Amino acid sequence: MPEERPRFPSDPAELRNLSPDQLTALCADVRAFLIDRISQTGGHLSPNLGVVELTLAIHRSFDSPNDKIVFDVGHQAYVHKVLTGRADSFDQLRQTGGLSGYPSRTESPHDLVENSHASTSLSYALGLAVANPDQWVIAVIGDGALTGGMAYEAFNHISHVKPPNLIVVINDNGRSYAPTVGGLTRFLGRVRTDPRYEGTKKALGAVLREVPVFGDELDERAFRLKESLKQMVHPSTYFDVLGLKYTGEVDGHDLDALYEVFERAKDLGETVVVHAVTEKGKGYQPAIEDEKDMMHGVGKFDVDTGLPLAKQIRYTNVFGEALADAASRHSDVVAITAAMESSTGLSKLAYRSPERVFDVGISEQHAVTLAAGLAMGGLRPVVAIYSTFLQRAFDQIMMDVALHELPVVFAIDRAGITGPDGSSHHGVFDLSYLRMVPHMAIASPADAHELCGLLETALTVDQPVAIRFPRASVAAMPELPVEPYPFGEWEVVANGGTDVLLLATGRLVQEAEKAFGRLAEQGVTSTVVNARWIKPMDPRLAEWAEAHTNIVTIEDNVIAGGFGAGVAEYLAQAGIDRPLTMLGIDDEFLPFGDPATILAEQGLDADGIVKAVLSR
Repeated sequence: MPEERPRFPSDPAELRNLSPDQLTALCADVRAFLIDRISQTGGHLSPNLGVVELTLAIHRSFDSPNDKIVFDVGHQAYVHKVLTGRADSFDQLRQTGGLSGYPSRTESPHDLVENSHASTSLSYALGLAVANPDQWVIAVIGDGALTGGMAYEAFNHISHVKPPNLIVVINDNGRSYAPTVGGLTRFLGRVRTDPRYEGTKKALGAVLREVPVFGDELDERAFRLKESLKQMVHPSTYFDVLGLKYTGEVDGHDLDALYEVFERAKDLGETVVVHAVTEKGKGYQPAIEDEKDMMHGVGKFDVDTGLPLAKQIRYTNVFGEALADAASRHSDVVAITAAMESSTGLSKLAYRSPERVFDVGISEQHAVTLAAGLAMGGLRPVVAIYSTFLQRAFDQIMMDVALHELPVVFAIDRAGITGPDGSSHHGVFDLSYLRMVPHMAIASPADAHELCGLLETALTVDQPVAIRFPRASVAAMPELPVEPYPFGEWEVVANGGTDVLLLATGRLVQEAEKAFGRLAEQGVTSTVVNARWIKPMDPRLAEWAEAHTNIVTIEDNVIAGGFGAGVAEYLAQAGIDRPLTMLGIDDEFLPFGDPATILAEQGLDADGIVKAVLSR
């Protein structure tokens, strides 16, 4: 790509003044631009390469921000950002103070929903359409989002309301992170691959082109005849049953065809479902050839090869190895993923024993209750899921798993401060919402070795267990198997005196150990405890608390209802009165950015701990 990038629109209205050749060139420029920039910053690559023409056609046919465009999921909105005047900010994509990797209301009036949780766009769009009857509302749903239950609930309600200003665009690339599962996906696949459908469409189009057109009435009759004959090939679709106008498939990379179908949809006076078939990763061969996840979400990479610039071992990799090893020794272990097999570390187990890994699509609620059923049947299910997505299944955790005291293991990846993906991805609430659940045990490993040992423990406990671990790299893969850790037992990792008791969880144990040495330099003695079990708490807490003058709890979770709150409750019940400082996340949604920077801003690094202790 040349040093100086092409000029991109500052306002999407400019697209209506471009010639077909200029639009085609713009699509190529946008793809080259995204590949170049994302290779330097990381981000969601292939979902955006697949929606270049589709996004451009939407903006050419509709008047954003007066017309409302809602993207589901939000990671396919990079092209939208380029076309709405934000190309100059892509050098700081997903970096502190830079451009969000998702739609952001603070960035632009063109962004309506700060979304990254899938399957929500149709509900948002229906509400917007009802509230704004004089404006078009366009919901762009795809990349696996149609596997989520909320999409079906919304479609059911849309079929009842049928707002005439709502257009649903299905971005059908057959994948989410990996090939998409589910019945509706199979239906869409049959539609786009059935030769009868394509043949009928082409033949009928040729006939109609020979018919003289006399005014709008004949034009409309011809269109409806075409629709009717199409139904002879597919006599009953999911959308027909709902009573929604369905256009059939349209090439999601054909600008003329897309423009035609959008203009036609606007003339029909009813809710319309536009089925756009796109190719994820289009225009970049390394993404297309990546069988695992088509370079869905990437770190920095080499543009020529598509290979990552730095290979790291992450907690996710450690969990995946440990689970595969445990499954080889425990025949009852199975795993569940919500459309994120590789991203949650399940690829190795799936390769070895595909029958023991269940991909349910983007359906976290179903995933948890499925786990309950598997556990009732005598298996040991492990639900591997990101912290921020697990909260979508809180009711199922409470009523379907915990109420029945079922031995389900929740492997909670991306817990705590995650960094570049922002407010919707920081996993800083799970300690609070899980701690209130009866029969739920919660563990937080301080390092990779502990993660493996805690998984071994969880697979032997006859109750639900949640293990939360961060989005972070580790020094090396532990030697497996690792001996299980005693259930509910904490560990004193540094003992230098009785001025302050530092109770730390997860990766912040390391920060507490650093603070231990710095406090000693200031003449303050302390004890550092690795509180690897948030629930249950080690009964020795009362003894340790009484032996110290002050207590400080340290967690990468919101303070409200978190680990510190649990310590306060425990000490109150034990009748122990000691000054208690709770360090954690403030009562706010965190921005995206470098995790270390955010930790420091929240006072959760070693310097922040020392400052909190000395300020008492």
